[in-house]
Amino acid sequence: MKSLDLAIIAAYLLGITLFGVWFSRKQQTTRDYFLGDRTVPWWAIAASIVATETSTITFISVPGIAFAKNGNFQFLQLVLGYMLGRIVISLLFIPSYFRGELMTVYQLLERRFGLKIKMLAAALFVIMRNIADGVRLLLTAIVLTAVYTAFQPQADTDTIIVASIVLIGIVMIIFTYFGGMEAVIWVEVVQLGIYIAGAIAAAIVLINLTDGGWNTALALGAQYDKFNVFDFSFDPTKTFTFWAGVIGGCFLTMSTHGTDQYLVQRYLCTDRPKRAAAALLSSGAVVLAQFVGFLIIGVLLFAFYHPYTDAAYATLPAGSAAPFTGGDRVFPNFITQHLPTGLSGLVVAAIFAAAMSSSLNAIAATSVNDLYKPFARGRDDRHFLKISHVLTLVWGVVQIAVALAVRRQGRSALDQALSIASLINGPVLGVFLVGTFLRRVGEPPALIAMLVSIAVMLYVRFNTPIAWTWYVLIGSVITLAVAWLASFAFAPAPIERQDELSPASE
Repeated sequence: MKSLDLAIIAAYLLGITLFGVWFSRKQQTTRDYFLGDRTVPWWAIAASIVATETSTITFISVPGIAFAKNGNFQFLQLVLGYMLGRIVISLLFIPSYFRGELMTVYQLLERRFGLKIKMLAAALFVIMRNIADGVRLLLTAIVLTAVYTAFQPQADTDTIIVASIVLIGIVMIIFTYFGGMEAVIWVEVVQLGIYIAGAIAAAIVLINLTDGGWNTALALGAQYDKFNVFDFSFDPTKTFTFWAGVIGGCFLTMSTHGTDQYLVQRYLCTDRPKRAAAALLSSGAVVLAQFVGFLIIGVLLFAFYHPYTDAAYATLPAGSAAPFTGGDRVFPNFITQHLPTGLSGLVVAAIFAAAMSSSLNAIAATSVNDLYKPFARGRDDRHFLKISHVLTLVWGVVQIAVALAVRRQGRSALDQALSIASLINGPVLGVFLVGTFLRRVGEPPALIAMLVSIAVMLYVRFNTPIAWTWYVLIGSVITLAVAWLASFAFAPAPIERQDELSPASE
């Protein structure tokens, strides 16, 4: 990498910051700050969903999955579940989002069950989203560190990672603090084009630099079973199987895209359920295509670095990314060491683009509307807008702290982030399903069910070998079962609340 690459990266980070500041002139109310006054077009929301789903973790970790020893395309089985989950959300949940004026998805739970359920679900979202996005921030810092050490090989890697986490975190905070949700969405529209162009450019260079080009990569991919997509075995300890992908991936998407404020907030930025559904469904096709593309990049990296030529390769364990310490390090190394000047800076900027899908606005929206407002009744909207800005700053600092705390972990960042999110998404999705299908269940049995499900999921996470792809399904089923059983010991929910989450009542 050369000075031109650094200039491109610096210009991008500065541009993002200034873009957020420019949008600050439109942020006059909390509705503006959190929902863009509900005037954002559906196609921009679709691009935003794709950009949000394609984080830095995706950009870096997915190629590493295909590159690793015994790695293949079985990750796509999970994406099939993502597609199915989108259809279910469009039919089951989206109609209820547009019944009344919502700032957050958890306000639906208050209508259906009461304040305690809403606050528990909101608190779980705030905690786990900060942890998951702290991991994402770390991965972006790893890329920036690779850029810097390309210029200064003698630099201490850990020190540079720490400095990078702080730098990127500050840019993310400033951009979100001033720009609000509308700025986040429009920047993500631009970012989608940047990182798709960057990935395509990197793939073209890989093909040109590999001896034998595309044909060699295809032959090696076939020889080492890289293009294997389906695994129909039923093993709950395996992360990527057909059943874990389709069933587990469907439930995971129902939770992340249907009951998680981070993504639901984007639907709320439009004014009609049909437009929200169009945005969600069209994003699925793009997501599938780009995951295929990132896995192909992994195969190209495998052909380029040819780790199989090492005599010790055959004895390495499955999942090894030798000669690198982890799969997350492979693509950054190629970007910083082998891409031509200018293009290298563009691709690194693309990685930053993927990282700047900030969750801080969604976390602030949840914190203010679901956790703070119940204790600050009677305050005007100007007060809540001020608190929203303060909490954006606070949660940004928290994510920086999380990234610093987990930087020595050895697991794949993709695995870490998705397993963390899946841990609590099951109980939260479960209580939405309780509200939809078990109409007589009131607040006490629903609260008991969530607490039991959380406890069980903590046990599953830390004491069993069950793959994280099953977490949401397990958590949801436990919540449904416990709520149904506990409902026999309590009075039924009030009649006026029983249809609050039913799409049929729209």
